[in-house]
Amino acid sequence: MFDSIATTVAIGGWQFLTILLLVFGLFLILAGVFTAYFGSGKSRTIGVSLLVGGLVIGILAGYFYHTGTLNSGTSGQLGALVWESFLVIVAAVIGALIAVGIFLVAIMKS
Repeated sequence: MFDSIATTVAIGGWQFLTILLLVFGLFLILAGVFTAYFGSGKSRTIGVSLLVGGLVIGILAGYFYHTGTLNSGTSGQLGALVWESFLVIVAAVIGALIAVGIFLVAIMKS
């Protein structure tokens, strides 16, 4: 199990850039939906702009990776990259939650 996780996380430079763009696009989409739904007036317009920007960035990053533009001319498997992106996000969230938990325990004990 750990061997498959280690090989999944061992990514190259172009995969890193693509994951960065996909995650950036995803969070722009989430922020846009949140702002467009709960905002009013100008905030709603900004939310729609964030949503459209996130969609454009995500779609372009996925297209360029799939066609080989972002990874030195070799066509990549976009599904595998999206799965790797998901694992990276989950690992980052788990690590952040553990760190915050340890910080809160240390602060509350002192």
